[in-house]
Order: sequence, then C-alpha cells, then structure tokens
Amino acid sequence: MESKIEIYQIDAFTNKPFCGNSAGVTFGNGLTDEIKQNIAKEMNVAETAFLSESDKADFHLQWFTPTVEVELCGHATIASLHFLKEHSRLKNGETITFDTRSGILKCKMENDKYLMQIPLYSMQNYDGETKDIFSALGITEDNLAENIPMVLLENTNLYICINSLEELKNISPNFKELIKISEQNKKISGFALFTLQTIEANNFAHSRYFVPYWGIDEDPVTGSVNGPLLMVLKYLNLVTDEQMTKGLVFEQGDFMERSGRVGVIFFPKENELYILGDAVTVLKGEMTF
Repeated sequence: MESKIEIYQIDAFTNKPFCGNSAGVTFGNGLTDEIKQNIAKEMNVAETAFLSESDKADFHLQWFTPTVEVELCGHATIASLHFLKEHSRLKNGETITFDTRSGILKCKMENDKYLMQIPLYSMQNYDGETKDIFSALGITEDNLAENIPMVLLENTNLYICINSLEELKNISPNFKELIKISEQNKKISGFALFTLQTIEANNFAHSRYFVPYWGIDEDPVTGSVNGPLLMVLKYLNLVTDEQMTKGLVFEQGDFMERSGRVGVIFFPKENELYILGDAVTVLKGEMTF
C-alpha cells in the first residue's frame, strides 16, 4: 500500500534561505525506524527530524543523518520548532517538551526566536595522542591558541582552539583519516575547531565541525556543538558568568557559504543551557513511498 507524508526542508540558524544548516522535518507517526532512515537518506541533508506522539512529553523527536540515527541535533530541533509553528502547534511565549535519545528537552519560542535546551556534559582536558589527530586535520601545534588545552566532552566531541580566523578557514582535513581515528578511539567522534576571532565584531567565536564518522564531513552550523562551546569556554576561563547569563553569539558556516548564527545562553538558577536562533522554510513537499 502506497504511503505519503508531508515533509519540509528548513534552514536553521538563519533568516535567509540557502544559509544556515538545512534539515528535513516531518511527522513520523506510524513510520518504522527503517523507513525513517530511508527518508533521511533520500532527503540527503545533514539531519532529518521526525516528530511523533509521546506519553512522556509533548512530542517524541528523532534525528537521522543519511546513514544513522543520532543522539542529539540542534539545527534539526530548531527546524522542528519552526515546523510546529507553521502548523499552528507552537506560538510565541509557549514552552514545549521533546522526548529524545538525550532525555527530555525543553524548547520554547520567545520573541520569534526558537530556543532549545542543550544537555550539560562533563568535560576534561584531552591528554591523549595528538600526532595522528593533527595530521588528519592538517594542522600543527603552531596553529593552536597558546595556553588553551584541547577539551574532550563525554559526548565524544573534541574541542580545539585555533589561533586565528584565517588559519581556521584554511584547514582542510583528511576525512578518511579522521574516520580511522574515531574507529580506533571510540571516545572521539567529532572534531570541533574554534577561534575567538570572528567575522562580525559583536560575536564571540567562530567554529567548524568535522564528523565524518557519522557520515557528515563538515556540518555547516551545529547547535549541539555551539551550545556546549559556551561551557567549554567557561571551563577554560575564557568567559565570565555575566557573559554566560547575558548570552553570546557564535558563528559557523561562513566558509561553506552557509552562514549561520547560534545564540547561546545559560540560566544558572535552573542550571539549564539553551541555544537559540531563527529558521526559514525553503521547501514544502510530499514524499511517496
């Protein structure tokens, strides 16, 4: 029997089409995980999000790359909030919850911005082998910001601070070698490189994210990397408590011609971390299978 679904393609962390990070979004009730994976492969964007009924939260939310289901995806969640708003399921001032593989996440819409709660991860200085990592990334110790150690999060993302925006721009990794590193060291799956130099003066950091192990050589704009980046900066004593609670804006995607901006804010009373941004629908369609 033929099935049809309504599916959107939405650019997140931008208010301009063809910028930010693109995600597919659809309602997934009645779809098996196998079908969801096939849909994500067909959409062929970084992630496709599936919203379905939940007895634990307002919605169950899953994210699939073209090859695997992932634990967390920021931009596809921001896109999902926009999808729900366009379906009159979310309004300004409303809070909504998602049951996900990363737990129950609180999200909301305020002042026409979409906010998503990001988990708080434990982290530590990375003191493991670096020669193969540097070689695969195409960097040397001279590219590293002085006296800023690499930081490894429990979610297997490795954060590396680079000297300058120009050096960050010129990095050209060997993705096959990065995959080998992740296969050999299960504690590292993603490589988040950032610099405190920015394109726009009012922003705080610029990042690039390489995760070929999960089928994405470079992700244009990554909420689940930029959110924890705020906590990494705090861990490294590079931001103040006041900056965290007022919020900062991080840049990503400009070198891929997919410019995106991710707001990040920490609420100390609730001990909650949020990313925030815009989204714009670029395609509405029907998929038949």
